[in-house]
Amino acid sequence: MTPPDDGIAPAAAPARRKRVQGGRATADVVLSAHAGGNADLFPQILALHVPEGAVVADVTHGGGVFWRRVPPGRYRLLPSDLATGTDCRALPYAAGAIDALVLDPPYMEGLLRPKAETRAGLGSHAALRDFYASGGGRAAPGGGRWHQAVVDLYLDAAREARRVLRDHGILIVKCQDEVSANRQELTHVQIVTGLAALGFYARDLFVLLRPNRPGVARLLRQVHARKNHSYFLVFQKVPDGQEVARYRSRDLPPRPGPGTA
Repeated sequence: MTPPDDGIAPAAAPARRKRVQGGRATADVVLSAHAGGNADLFPQILALHVPEGAVVADVTHGGGVFWRRVPPGRYRLLPSDLATGTDCRALPYAAGAIDALVLDPPYMEGLLRPKAETRAGLGSHAALRDFYASGGGRAAPGGGRWHQAVVDLYLDAAREARRVLRDHGILIVKCQDEVSANRQELTHVQIVTGLAALGFYARDLFVLLRPNRPGVARLLRQVHARKNHSYFLVFQKVPDGQEVARYRSRDLPPRPGPGTA
């Protein structure tokens, strides 16, 4: 049956809005590989991953090399290290109190050998190596020997970092691969895998290339490529009950204001 013609035209379908791409064309972006020093790259990592005003604990602060080119006052920095009596495996912060944490412990097995006479690293590394190997009245990391002691130290420190970081908090880790006991040890891969098991999402990776060419004091026969790069790894704390494999990068939520639930 044909409907009666009442003289009213049917309403036109609303026009579909044309999708407009946002953003702008630029080459001014943070890159994953950088030739230079820690002080050059570290401010870029912070600017990309840590919001201004965040509470940042640098638990292996040392001489503060990382922070030399970070504008003062941009973050609420809590610097601590062995000079302040702080062990990165036992931090003086409450659970969930920190927005971001920086970790740069000794990352070569020679720095963690139990016997002082065979321990590597002098100068600025002396305090770190002695404390985290067997000095300072503290236990050596884990029960592993050689390179496993390095991995144990990172994992122990990451467990403590997870305690003090709030959900979605940022953990920035400095590390370097090494050859130990004639075995290739891809430390950055071991750390990524180990921290995933602890509930950390690997958010980003930066390669820092040494600007000068390293020398070798005594070379009989080269078996492995000489390491002339290190890494900054950026992790994000996945809240309890969420799967690391399903987690996606997200901005650190603002802290609740006074009087809010």
